[in-house]
Amino acid sequence: MHKHISSAQNPAVKRLLLLQEKSRTRKKEDGFIIEGLREIGLAISGNYMITELYIKEGFTEDASVVALIHSLQNASVTTLSDEVYSKVAYRDGTESVIAFAKAKKTTLESLQLPKNPLLLIAEAPEKPGNIGAILRTADAAAVDAVIIANPKTDLYNPNIIRSSVGCVFTNQIALAPTEEVILFLQDRKIQIFSAILQEAEPYHIQDYTQATAIVVGTEATGLTTPWRAASTQNIKIPMSGIIDSMNVSVAAGILTFEAKRQRNFN
Repeated sequence: MHKHISSAQNPAVKRLLLLQEKSRTRKKEDGFIIEGLREIGLAISGNYMITELYIKEGFTEDASVVALIHSLQNASVTTLSDEVYSKVAYRDGTESVIAFAKAKKTTLESLQLPKNPLLLIAEAPEKPGNIGAILRTADAAAVDAVIIANPKTDLYNPNIIRSSVGCVFTNQIALAPTEEVILFLQDRKIQIFSAILQEAEPYHIQDYTQATAIVVGTEATGLTTPWRAASTQNIKIPMSGIIDSMNVSVAAGILTFEAKRQRNFN
């Protein structure tokens, strides 16, 4: 028998709203909210532990929802009235299912890397849309891990989950201060290609077939000084237009796919 909530004043509803809106609440509960069957499915595939399901009333007999409930037999199931669901849902068109999932470890030590890794590193990205796009690029290129150095934003911000179309669950991700990331790379003898215009060579003449980290910074301030000092080689994307910068996620895509091309997309 499923629980049912019909009042927006229910404490459980207030908790769900806080989980959507407050990074502090997500940190305190060590968990976050996922909306939509596709995103929930990706989280399950990524070995995230889902402990609660919230389903809009009238959808518990939907074949996809029934299959989801059966696959998560240890998760509690609560139905929500239309009014409560629309209050809790962060976006439209999420197939009337919301889940609570436990966060994963995002330490550098938790990364499981192959012998010859390709890593994508972004320093201090702030805009959830850019972070989501970087994660989509990383998934498309099947990089071995994404590292966010000097993180400014909670990884499980609903805007990141939405803009990444669930790729926050399909990538190995670590968050750490820049200095720790650099030491991590140096200890493992991973060459560092920093996207910095000064003293840079064109990106396409480098060799990315060895263990490689491609590092991008924000459009506003670029990469911090430690990356200049630690860089195996600064790289730039030759540009023929009027301005000398492009969106960080676009730059990450260009650089990452050149590395994949050199590795025969393996």
